[in-house]
Amino acid sequence: MASSDSTPPLPVAPPPNKENITPVGSKIAELKESRTELLNRIQGLKQDLKNWRSKLDTQVKFYRDELTELKKTLNVEVEQLRTEFQELRNTLHQQQDVTASLRNLGLQDVSEGAKEAEDGKVEGKDVEMHTLPINENGKEVN
Repeated sequence: MASSDSTPPLPVAPPPNKENITPVGSKIAELKESRTELLNRIQGLKQDLKNWRSKLDTQVKFYRDELTELKKTLNVEVEQLRTEFQELRNTLHQQQDVTASLRNLGLQDVSEGAKEAEDGKVEGKDVEMHTLPINENGKEVN
């Protein structure tokens, strides 16, 4: 039995001649030059990126320090405001306590009495202001 190949024989490449070699050589030289240019550009971009990161890190540090200082200043001011509000609150409570004590003693509020004295009338009637002496305990002396 004889075997028959159904595949055609592979074409044989023509032997390289000088015309074919010259363009390949020039292409290789172009590619090498292009590769060198690309590597130089990549190195330049890497250096630019490094410089950019350095500048950015410097700015971030500067702004972080500035924010830290602002935060400290703000905290001090907030604490001062808290202290002032606490003092105002204490003063208000003291005034309320004094007003309540005066009411418990049967005395009129000083501001109400002063207003009435200025007006000279309460509900259309003349008002006379009488003051009674007060002893050390805050009680009226009869």
